[in-house]
Amino acid sequence: MTPLDLTPDELLTTTRSVRKRLDLTRPVPLELVEDCVRVALQAPTGSNRQSWHWMVVTDARQRASIGGYYRRAVREYLRSEGTCASLFPEDPARHAVQRRVGDSVAHLGEHMAEVPVHVIPCLDANDAPEYNEAGKWGSIIQAAWSYMLAARARRLGTAWTTLHLMYEKEIAELLGLPDGIVQAALIPTAFSLGTRFRHAARQPLERVLHVDTW
Repeated sequence: MTPLDLTPDELLTTTRSVRKRLDLTRPVPLELVEDCVRVALQAPTGSNRQSWHWMVVTDARQRASIGGYYRRAVREYLRSEGTCASLFPEDPARHAVQRRVGDSVAHLGEHMAEVPVHVIPCLDANDAPEYNEAGKWGSIIQAAWSYMLAARARRLGTAWTTLHLMYEKEIAELLGLPDGIVQAALIPTAFSLGTRFRHAARQPLERVLHVDTW
């Protein structure tokens, strides 16, 4: 598949979390996912350790099991005080955005099992530095983002999700992950219903940029 003709800035600023617009009926060729992982393997990695592994789940029964755990986790999360839909109540415009995010999270929670490909980037904790968490997780997170960018360029929608980690042990057993292999995220992957994405609403630069001193 020929990638979309996007400049680097267009790709970086229009790669959105896709939850409601995942095409649940169209199969995703494994070769396309492999292409995206090959791109991800070029991401920066601390000390050139490359201590990552990629679990790609396409089997319908396994996806159904993972989807069941994910549904339970999402429902528990959305009942919690810290749910995304409850944030920024003092700012009506921003709160409205958060409520829409919460709605899309709920939608994905009910349909994760139907997403044709589940990609779970993993870290070999036995080979990861322990001196700080940033060093431990930095490489796999950057690689996962590269995977999502590569997927976007190939008309695939993705979303960064971690709620399944409420049931990390159960999913590890389901997938036969060896001891020491820990999951970093669950990235649903499917063709996107539409490929036009806008910039997300973000805080103004002057609120978050600090030069030389705070």
